[in-house]
Amino acid sequence: MNDFEWRRQLRELRQPQAPRRDLWADIERSLDRAAPTEAAPHRATATRTTWLFAAGLAAVTVLAVGLMRMAPAAAPATSTDVASVPVWKPDDPRLAGAAIELTAAQYELRQAIQQSPNSAALQRLLDRTEQQESRLRQLGHDAS
Repeated sequence: MNDFEWRRQLRELRQPQAPRRDLWADIERSLDRAAPTEAAPHRATATRTTWLFAAGLAAVTVLAVGLMRMAPAAAPATSTDVASVPVWKPDDPRLAGAAIELTAAQYELRQAIQQSPNSAALQRLLDRTEQQESRLRQLGHDAS
């Protein structure tokens, strides 16, 4: 079969074709048979859906309560936490913004370490932040 034959067959497929027999009679018969028995399965499905929804809601509630009980209570921030972060105010106004950001970062890291004291990653971040503040202090000292 060559390319011209394929194209001719494809053109024939585009032509509308009537069904070999009337389909509406079969459709009406199947609808008439399904109508009386359709109400009972729908009611059963609705009841089942309601029960499944209620069970899912109960499961989510139990899970939420369990997670709330497992979560440690967050310690409220006190004024002594803020005092533990040394506040440094550089004389050079160009360094003031960086000093504020570093002080805030140290404060947040110390709060996170209080909640998770065994976190080595948080401790490394705090050490890096303190090193950056030390470099910034050195820049402020060199600029003055």
